[in-house]
Amino acid sequence: MEVWELPTSIVVGGIKYDIRTDFRAILDILKTFNDPEFENDEKWIVALTILYIDFDEMPPHDYEEAREKAIEFIDMGIKDDGKKKPHTMDWEQDGAVIIPSVNRVLGREIRAMQYLHWWTFLGAYMEIGESLFSQILNVRIKKAKGKKLDDWERDFYKENKNLIDLDVKYTEEEQAERDRLNALLNGQKGV
Repeated sequence: MEVWELPTSIVVGGIKYDIRTDFRAILDILKTFNDPEFENDEKWIVALTILYIDFDEMPPHDYEEAREKAIEFIDMGIKDDGKKKPHTMDWEQDGAVIIPSVNRVLGREIRAMQYLHWWTFLGAYMEIGESLFSQILNVRIKKAKGKKLDDWERDFYKENKNLIDLDVKYTEEEQAERDRLNALLNGQKGV
């Protein structure tokens, strides 16, 4: 992928497929991957259906290549080091604090824009400087690595625990079992 241009299509199996490039479409894909109700294969079908406009015309033997190229597009061609990293952010949960930061970087309200290419959004996201989101992220990273929080970070955490602690997402069955066990532990009858 050419980083000097904003791609609007991806070649898979020698065929050029137009893709949805607005940041909202990609955030929908990322949201799907965090949904415990979907199996991994289902997540990929949803993701590819969202990304590739004519996915229904793609031959199944090209799905693996389509996946690889989807990842490359979503990651803006940036390869990671392959090391497992702690989960420190959630696009859906953190949206309320990410959007104002991206707005500040771009100098406009992105939710009011009809279209914003994912790579432009992601580039602005990577340029977020000192902000509420960066403070939240710094505390999460320290906690995930077991590092001691500074005094101000401890105070910040106590005051913003609801923003800092990431929600754990359970399937309906897992949540029902958790509720049942909690009811038993709390001594409730009839469960």
